Amino acid sequence: MDNNIKTYSLLAAIIALFVLIGGLIGGKDGMIIAFIFAVILNFSAYWFSKDMVLRMYNAQEINPQTSPEIYHMIQELAIRAHLPTPEIYIINEVQPNAFATGRDPNNAAIAFTIGILNLLDYEELQAVAAHEMSHIRNRDTLISTVAAIVAGSIAALANFALIFGSRDENGRSNIIFGILIAILAPIAASIIQLAISRSREYMADEGAAWLTNNPQALARALIKIENHAHNVYMKPAQENPATAQMMIINPLSGNSDNLFSTHPNIQNRIERLKEIAKHMGQI
Repeated sequence: MDNNIKTYSLLAAIIALFVLIGGLIGGKDGMIIAFIFAVILNFSAYWFSKDMVLRMYNAQEINPQTSPEIYHMIQELAIRAHLPTPEIYIINEVQPNAFATGRDPNNAAIAFTIGILNLLDYEELQAVAAHEMSHIRNRDTLISTVAAIVAGSIAALANFALIFGSRDENGRSNIIFGILIAILAPIAASIIQLAISRSREYMADEGAAWLTNNPQALARALIKIENHAHNVYMKPAQENPATAQMMIINPLSGNSDNLFSTHPNIQNRIERLKEIAKHMGQI
């Protein structure tokens, strides 16, 4: 299925879930209000998602004068990928991580934490940047960013249901039903996010391998990041857990591959990169 069709199908599913929860909380009126709010939210997320996420992480933009090596590395990868050079940001966090955001390749940004810049060597950092560049080329950044923002809003709506309960057709409050919504709505939002995230991580890994012609560099980077990332917290990710699926690895969970993992197991990703390296004749 074309990536754009997948994107808009998933966005439609998120809006439908939002409207369903609104209807369960407030009946017909709640459904109408939720639909209007979902449309406004998606419109805002489409146009302003990049700035919203970067602001969450207090990211600071760099340029060729302030960080020439990083800037020229990204610029070279963009040329190889036949893309405009994205904006580049640094996040003052010690946890090693990175993500891409933006509604399309012409309005994209890549962000790195201080932790990942200090941890990886040049080839490894280039491989991580190529992974994020592949997300931009595959147009994953819009859907992942919008999903993060809307999923966070669904969680807030679920908390509203927990506090005020839901209403039946006669307008009577039902606190038990409200509790069920509060429990099940975030789970449903998470499942939608999983449909967005896991397969696209594999695709971005493969894209990075071919973009750099160095799949083993990304494998080494993933091992290093995994070994260090969960030893330190990333405060913005804790405060905005819906954005966790945007990162190169999930900043909030360990190296698992369970039903609710936003990312594939690191070892599985490494094995796939080894297969690509064999195909390239590098192993």
